[in-house]
Amino acid sequence: MISEITDFLGSTTPQAWIEAAIANQDLLLLDHKNCEYKAASNALNLMAKYNTREALMNAMSRLAREELVHHEQVMKLMKKRGVPLRTLSASRYAAGLRQMVRRTEPGMLTDILVISAFIEARSCERFNALYPHLDDELGKFYKGLLESEGRHFTGYLKLAHLYGDADDVADRIKAIRPVEQALISAPDTEFRFHSGTPTN
Repeated sequence: MISEITDFLGSTTPQAWIEAAIANQDLLLLDHKNCEYKAASNALNLMAKYNTREALMNAMSRLAREELVHHEQVMKLMKKRGVPLRTLSASRYAAGLRQMVRRTEPGMLTDILVISAFIEARSCERFNALYPHLDDELGKFYKGLLESEGRHFTGYLKLAHLYGDADDVADRIKAIRPVEQALISAPDTEFRFHSGTPTN
């Protein structure tokens, strides 16, 4: 699955980000918590917007529940490690990808699903790059997330092909890929789970 995900992304996480993550584990956990909540919210929003599409509704219901379980698991880790809850600004990553979404259907749904696949794929790739460098508890937790993140990636792609045209899906993957690669590699002043190369 990791090789498939790396091929899909076309790039790997910069080493400088991995080093920043190791040095800023409180921030990593806090933003990871936020990412799990946002992933659940994305699934619920898709259910609300496309509530006549049965396969999507069923898949997003399962995904939202799983993401909220992950959110709770990160919260427990934070509490155990004495990481306080606080407001944290979002990275530019998701907003940058959302700018690629077309404003009319069926392109809008295709783009949301393809972008969601990219986000899940990048999360999986970053967990895989990071877990060997962490303590046993956090490393085991992040390694354990690889399967679910990979499953979410393939699930979003399957839905994109179910509800969209195969050629259009392929074209949108090609269009979105360089944007995603730039967002996770370009210099970034703030460290976040999906931030680019740290500048400090």
